[in-house]
Amino acid sequence: MKNNYFKLIFLFALSTFVISCSNDDDNNVETPEETLSEFKYLRILLSDEKTNEITLVNPVDATTSSFNAKFAKSALYTTESGRYAGIVHRADNTVETFDSGFESHGDHVDVDGLPQFGALTGKSLLPTHFKSKIGELLTFNDGDGTLSVAKEAEINTPGAVFKVINAGLLAHHGAMATFTNGTYAITEKDNSITGTLPEKVKIIDNTGKTLFDATIVTKGIHGNASDGTYAVFGSASGVLVVESTGKQKLIALPEDFGTAWFGSILETSTKGKFVGYTAAKGAYLIDVVNSTIKPILQNTTIMQCKVSYNDSKLGILLHSGEFKLFNLNSLSVEKEAKIIAETATDATLKPQIQLTENFAYITSPNTGELLQLNLTSMEISKKIKVSKTPYMITILGFENSESH
Repeated sequence: MKNNYFKLIFLFALSTFVISCSNDDDNNVETPEETLSEFKYLRILLSDEKTNEITLVNPVDATTSSFNAKFAKSALYTTESGRYAGIVHRADNTVETFDSGFESHGDHVDVDGLPQFGALTGKSLLPTHFKSKIGELLTFNDGDGTLSVAKEAEINTPGAVFKVINAGLLAHHGAMATFTNGTYAITEKDNSITGTLPEKVKIIDNTGKTLFDATIVTKGIHGNASDGTYAVFGSASGVLVVESTGKQKLIALPEDFGTAWFGSILETSTKGKFVGYTAAKGAYLIDVVNSTIKPILQNTTIMQCKVSYNDSKLGILLHSGEFKLFNLNSLSVEKEAKIIAETATDATLKPQIQLTENFAYITSPNTGELLQLNLTSMEISKKIKVSKTPYMITILGFENSESH
């Protein structure tokens, strides 16, 4: 009898333990996952088509700050460091700068002041292409074929202005690229073709002196990028690759291109590899070392084609409203979904996109909003009111949430 009593006590204790463990398991299952959030020190900067308004968005808490640029409809570019932006008013012959106030120290970020316009400004004839390498800001000025150059370190220096480099060029719709040794690849026009596009590229120093003359003449150049070693230009004759030594070569376009060619070239995180884009054919990976061009997406309805902030992925938005995210190492599609309504191919103002590691940001010109797309769920996670007609967009700051 006594043994039976102890057996009952043991079975009761065992069942209580099992129920307790079961409840613990249930509690673990019910714990919600942490909501994906943007990095603390990233900001989105937008210009407006019709007003001078510049909007700075903190995507973490969906708050905005408004500033007034000198003119409307400005193009926005992020500098090499990520801290600053160049604000280019092409039609008004003016360049402004903007400071996010964030200073990166590698493992963490400091707040080094409030967001504000920089003191550095530029005045030139039709500043168009903007680049930032080796701590410099650079514009090509279509109106007179000159370059304007300034240092990032001068952005908050009172009275600082861009300096002009005159390489003795004819005015044209040109482009330039910076090499890590401080020299520049710059387009030049010889009028061998009609129109404003240049035909060749030469190497100059920071005084405008020619170091290496062009060795290849093309049927027209537009679009370029540089990783510091290779300067790559889109051309009607093929992809023109230029090195600081003066060495030049053409990579043949795919056989089915016909008269199509890459009018846009984008940098990636891999040395010697670039993305070429043409609305007539699609997006392709250009390997300048091996002289190959491989398709990423062959499609003639692409509306936007942008490399992510860390240069490792490619986001493509189609006119249909479909978005595709590609891994630039494997060239495979990681995610895809229809995320916005269809945009007419002849729409006056179209959505613009930029990508961070975890999100894509899309302007909505018709609603005056910035849309935040979660790249994991492929759903719009936030709609943030900005200016009435958002025009251009760029990312400022750092993919980092660590501070002191």
